[in-house]
Amino acid sequence: MEVKLWNDKREREMYENFADLYAIIKTTEKLEKAYVRDLISSVEYEPECLKLIPQFKTLTSTLKVTVPSVDRFMDTYKMDCPAALNRLVTSGVPATVEHRQASVGANNTSAATVAECVQYFITAMDTLKLNMYAVDQVHPVLADLLASLDKLTILPPDFEGRVKMKEWISRLSRMGAADELTEQQSRQLHFDLESSYNLFMAALPNLGS
Repeated sequence: MEVKLWNDKREREMYENFADLYAIIKTTEKLEKAYVRDLISSVEYEPECLKLIPQFKTLTSTLKVTVPSVDRFMDTYKMDCPAALNRLVTSGVPATVEHRQASVGANNTSAATVAECVQYFITAMDTLKLNMYAVDQVHPVLADLLASLDKLTILPPDFEGRVKMKEWISRLSRMGAADELTEQQSRQLHFDLESSYNLFMAALPNLGS
């Protein structure tokens, strides 16, 4: 006797999406473990992680009605994937981006790096000025800014701009790709970017040569 796994096309698509989400979480868990165990290099790890994160965000945005909680989804399907949950939901950026400060070197204060930071600050603020409030529009520019700030390792670890960008990226990672910042959130983010930029520029004369 044939057993039907679904009753109609919509239900079939839902279960196929569930399977894709399951696969992305499992793949991310394996990728994280492989990276931690030094089975793959950072050069191999980062592009793969940068593909999985937006795929996860797009899929969870599509499934936000049927899967309102990723934690609950993982509990339902008995998924023990703490590293994937941290990377996809809590962090939202590859480990290599998070820890760029340790891997780039202790004295990266080149004019090119400073210029890159300035460029990403301006890009992020311009994104909001152009009323681009969707998570999949804002998240990438903030991730680029954070990665750039991490390259300038002479900045203190608790530099306010870096701390605030990490907080915003973590917040956006909990939202769906198509979700949009509210007017209040967008104003707060623009304020945080502007104040962080001013602090960054004020810190430049104090940086070593």
